[in-house]
Amino acid sequence: MAFPVVELRGISKCYSGGNSRQVRWANRKVSLDLRKGEILCLAGENGAGKTTLMKILCGLVPPTEGEILVKGRKVNIHSPLQANRLGIGMVHQHFMLFPEFTVAQNVVMGIEPVRWGIFYDTAAAEQRVRELIEGHHFTVKPETPVEELTVGEMQQVEILKMLYRNADILILDEPTAVLTDREIDAFFRTLRILAESGKSLILITHRLNEIKRISNRVAVMRQGELAGLRETGGIDEFEISRLMVGAEIALWTDKRRRGNPGAGEPVIRFENVTVERRGQKQPLLYRASFTAHTGEILAFAGVGGNGLGALEAVLGGLLPVTSGRVFLHGEDVSRCKTRELRRRGLAYVPADRMGLGAAGGARVWENLLVNRRREFFRPFRPGRKDALGYAKGLIERFGILGDADQRLGVLSGGNIQKVILAREIDQYRDYIVFSEPAWGLDIAASRYVYEQIAALRERGAAVILISSNLDEILSLAGRIIVFYRGTAAAELRPEGDGKNGDIKKEIGAYMTGLKHGD
Repeated sequence: MAFPVVELRGISKCYSGGNSRQVRWANRKVSLDLRKGEILCLAGENGAGKTTLMKILCGLVPPTEGEILVKGRKVNIHSPLQANRLGIGMVHQHFMLFPEFTVAQNVVMGIEPVRWGIFYDTAAAEQRVRELIEGHHFTVKPETPVEELTVGEMQQVEILKMLYRNADILILDEPTAVLTDREIDAFFRTLRILAESGKSLILITHRLNEIKRISNRVAVMRQGELAGLRETGGIDEFEISRLMVGAEIALWTDKRRRGNPGAGEPVIRFENVTVERRGQKQPLLYRASFTAHTGEILAFAGVGGNGLGALEAVLGGLLPVTSGRVFLHGEDVSRCKTRELRRRGLAYVPADRMGLGAAGGARVWENLLVNRRREFFRPFRPGRKDALGYAKGLIERFGILGDADQRLGVLSGGNIQKVILAREIDQYRDYIVFSEPAWGLDIAASRYVYEQIAALRERGAAVILISSNLDEILSLAGRIIVFYRGTAAAELRPEGDGKNGDIKKEIGAYMTGLKHGD
């Protein structure tokens, strides 16, 4: 049996509220070990204490009690820098990148190669990062500015940062959340190679099929405590879900697609929409044409860098159209920006939840009222009491674990996503754009989101779903448009009973350019 490289013994973390009698235990008496050369999956619902436990290991959060042993030696980890010196690195769920810098500059930051001991060596940095990219089958380019990347490509940069630092103990918080099935396959091959080379990995994930595919063992957290530690080969997905929530739950949403997709009134229509970037030969979008109707879920699939990020930005009013036109209820809105689209009825859940969807330094209630402040705050009418009441109603309705007056940034990633979902679903009028809606959510929360999306369709909404999760798309969508190199490569319709046979392979062939429809 491989020896433990990390041991957590009786780790507890307690947070006190403004009133000293208000106490919340994020972790309570958690004991866990990580073995050399293994992949350990850490599972649990949002707020179960997974990320807090890993932040303790990485020196971001001090434990209230307990001890940590690294390679048999007791250590006190006070900072991420100290954790790095011990060979521990973590890729966080929310990106920590400088958008104006290149991929290479972000990866080498803090340990940059220099010439003559003084000057930053651009060529050396790009070459080292290029070798790392090629060695791990990633798709980003070292000279590309991060602000030009898709969310999935930004995730690759975060992983490259850790690999560049040669950490022996790697912690990855939802690393596959924005990757396609093909990208996940390549990424898992990389993880196995790392484990075989002697590195030890902790993978925080909500995807039960990933736990079975990649891990040696699975540790399940529930309400801050360790609910179970099992060999992956001896446990099935239903047992993992039972440990997570303390009861049996269905693993997926209702796959029945009621009604006749595409039979309703047209709401959003793209007509030969092209988006070009100065100095770049390949358009971000090229002659994209489609129509989203009332009472349907229209999904878009594609590999990172093939136009879905640009599509989302155009739909959200964040990126201007170079040519072609966008219609909303027959009116040309090609030049409308976000504020005007909002006024006309846009509801929008972006993939970049912290950059576009929320303000981490603002209160939860302020984030929930972004689009409705004028309803509560008018001249000579302070509406804080009513605003808080409205926010508390949404918090209860959507099961958000947090207080209305808390800073949003202190919530878990899943609960931040719930705040965004609550705000957008509540203000929806007739169409709504979802991009990676269940990214970072646990099983129960994901199921709730899917039920909300299905309910919007039943209410007659035109739902546009942009997702890297093919299971999510196949479960929800009535139509699927696959993008390749900025254009629609195919339009497919899943079977109504949810049994889709080889459709995943077909979608994969279109996503990678092996097939191309009209």
